[in-house]
Amino acid sequence: MNPSWNDIADCLRQEVSEYGALYRFYDEQQKRLFANDAEAVLRLSGDIEAQARALHECRLRREGVVTGFAAAHSQPTASTIRSLLPFVPPAARPLIEALIGEVNVLIHRVRRMSRHNHSLLSRTVELQQQMLRQFLPDTFSQTYAPDGRVSLHISSPIPSLRSCG
Repeated sequence: MNPSWNDIADCLRQEVSEYGALYRFYDEQQKRLFANDAEAVLRLSGDIEAQARALHECRLRREGVVTGFAAAHSQPTASTIRSLLPFVPPAARPLIEALIGEVNVLIHRVRRMSRHNHSLLSRTVELQQQMLRQFLPDTFSQTYAPDGRVSLHISSPIPSLRSCG
């Protein structure tokens, strides 16, 4: 089967959809982070991982279709979609270009949101560790790895709270 430009467009549409779903998961995770909803944040982390896997499969499919399209037009199989635009009917080129642009915009948005959520999660963990060190200073020790990263070790079991009475 020789993939057509329609197959490429379909793959790009699917990729836009998958990136949109991933962005929505990150957006919801951020809302749950601000709402201090740890269970939802954990659940959404699993959803994000599953969506990232689905997106990876979608991208692999698109790359395969583009490789087939390139081969069908006697072009190098490593050709980019943009380099293959001359083999797409002129009336369809704006559609392909718009879909490529939308995928690229979504990639940047997802990366930015991912970095922001990662920073929020890291800061939350750091604040929790600081609070625990204040309440139980003899329980934790802090060391530095050769690469300069800080590592927190529990030197004795954390005492459990017992109810009075």
